[in-house]
Amino acid sequence: MPARPRELTPDRSARHLFGAKMRAYRERAVMSLEALSDVVNVSRSHLSRIETAEVMPPPSLPAALDAAFGTDGIFEELYRLASKEIHPDQFRRLMELEARATVIEEYGPQIVPGLVQTEDYIRAQFMVSNPKAAPAEIEELVTARLTRQALLRDATGPDHWIVIDEAALRRGFGGPAVMRAQLARLAELTLTPTTVLQVLPFEHGGHALGGGYLMLLTLAGGVQVAYEEGISTGTLLEDLALVAERHRAYDLLRACALSPKDSAAFIRSVMEALPT
Repeated sequence: MPARPRELTPDRSARHLFGAKMRAYRERAVMSLEALSDVVNVSRSHLSRIETAEVMPPPSLPAALDAAFGTDGIFEELYRLASKEIHPDQFRRLMELEARATVIEEYGPQIVPGLVQTEDYIRAQFMVSNPKAAPAEIEELVTARLTRQALLRDATGPDHWIVIDEAALRRGFGGPAVMRAQLARLAELTLTPTTVLQVLPFEHGGHALGGGYLMLLTLAGGVQVAYEEGISTGTLLEDLALVAERHRAYDLLRACALSPKDSAAFIRSVMEALPT
């Protein structure tokens, strides 16, 4: 006798509603999880856990479901809401502002900024910072970060400027292969139509932003906000004087960093020094 499907709770959150709608449309189409798996290229077990809201859907799934069921964007709309729920409350406003930003400027002191991390680097970082987490929890965090990166792939997305400390390039996560791929991505971003990446070498010495990660967001109309992050907490600054102070410090750091061309060469030298 087949197991009875687990009861769903669509009223709990957008993620739960996404799963409930997926099951409803699947059953309306008289389609098993195995059959749906073949259509959307996601494993049966993963689809089952998405239906019960145990994990976040991967970014490619909503459009595939809309195509499979002819639902005219319903799953993509639900996904946009659900993707915000996998982040702690303190970051939700930041995500909303990121989505509205015309320019994003970042300083990464010890870790490669999340918006430009590779999937394997993300996974390695979360495994180090959450050593007791279950694999499913790690994968959900990975999906959350990849979801944030989607805004930079949009043709109408913001311009992105990164100053990255030499420490972030040399502090390995996941081993040489993971770091080599991550550094290769950074080298590609040093100068593109929408990105500028500069390296701040150790020889620069101390500076005003040495205490932690900083993000500056410029919104339509020129409004600017700043976001500072520590080990496990973040602070959103909207006071004009404080934001202007952070911006002056960032501008000075950017002026002292290597040029994009020299930054690319520096990153490649770090790659070459990795063990094979």
